[in-house]
Formats: sequence, structure tokens, C-alpha cells
Amino acid sequence: MREQYRTMELDVADLAPEPVEQFARWFKETAANPAIHEPNAMVVSTATPDGRPSSRTVLLKHYDEAGFVFFTNYHSRKGRELDANPYVSLLFPWHPLARQVIVTGRAARTGRDETVAYFRTRPHGSQLGAWASRQSSVIASRAELLARYEELAARYPQGEQVPVPPEWGGVRVVPDTVEFWQGHENRLHDRLRYVREGDGSWRVERLSP
Repeated sequence: MREQYRTMELDVADLAPEPVEQFARWFKETAANPAIHEPNAMVVSTATPDGRPSSRTVLLKHYDEAGFVFFTNYHSRKGRELDANPYVSLLFPWHPLARQVIVTGRAARTGRDETVAYFRTRPHGSQLGAWASRQSSVIASRAELLARYEELAARYPQGEQVPVPPEWGGVRVVPDTVEFWQGHENRLHDRLRYVREGDGSWRVERLSP
């Protein structure tokens, strides 16, 4: 299976001065494309201190100059790995546009106020789900999970405020590098990477495909 990508070239002169602004440009175009389902879906890759990696798809919930934010159970596999090894990679796979964005950096928990503010915006069922699922732990059956959810639904019916689980919250990835990948014919892709300098400014370099 092979496809020839026919797209416009991506040149350094076309880029925004900073990676978050460039990400915003691409994200706007991606979100407007009906062929892309959940444009904020990203692959989050973490690793244990001895280098054993793991990956999963997570939804980006916020981004700005401070970094890229998602929410999770801190006791999950990714949560435990980030506690032990804060280095993380994010991959946005926007295949219909022959584009990828790859972010590498360090992860840190968001403040509790930010976590609570976001939790209040979640649908009631998703709030209950955050309590029902002991993420990444072994479970005997789906029936056990559903029973736990129903118990919570009875305790916190629709319209009643659900407390935020203490082990659940936000993670902000502060980028060290952000790579913008544009696919081209004959695998001669454009790869332009922002690299954070010591003074906080950004250097752009072109990578061989």
C-alpha cells in the first residue's frame, strides 16, 4: 500500500515566528477539513526510566504559549510513567492533509484550579466515568465497570455536582521541539523543526526526510 502525496511545499519563510502560532494555523485548517475526525486527537508517548515506551491516543484540550494540555488519571500507566520520567512526545497524525506535527518536551501537572475548571465543562456521564474507571488497572469484566458507573450515577444524579477525583487532572507538555511534517511525492517530504534555545527563543532547522 503506497500513496503519492501531492501538496504545496513548506518553506521556512512560510512559518510563523513561534511554533504555537504555526500550530494554530495548521490546526485551524485541519479542524475545517471534514475528512479529519477529531483533529485534536494525538498520540502521547511516554517511557519508563529504563526506556520502555508506551503510546496511546489522547485528546488535546488546550494549547497556548505555555504548552499543550490534556487530562488523565494520574494513576494510569501514562500518569505513573510521567511521574517517573517527565519526557514525552506528542504526535498529531493528520493523514488526509499529508501532515504531522510532532512535539517533544517535558510534562508537568496543571494547577488544581485549572483541572477543576475543565472538569466542570465535561458532560455528566464523562465526570462519572472519571470516577468509575481506575485507568490502566486490571478489571474482571465490563459488567464490573458498568456496575460501578451505575452506583455512581445513583449517588450523583443528573444535575448534581460531581466532585473532581483527587487522582485525576491535567498535564501540560512544555515543548522543547515542534516539528511540522508535510508529505510530498517520492517521499521527499518537508520537515521543519522548531528548537527552543537557552534564552527561550526558537531556531528553525530543516530535516532530511
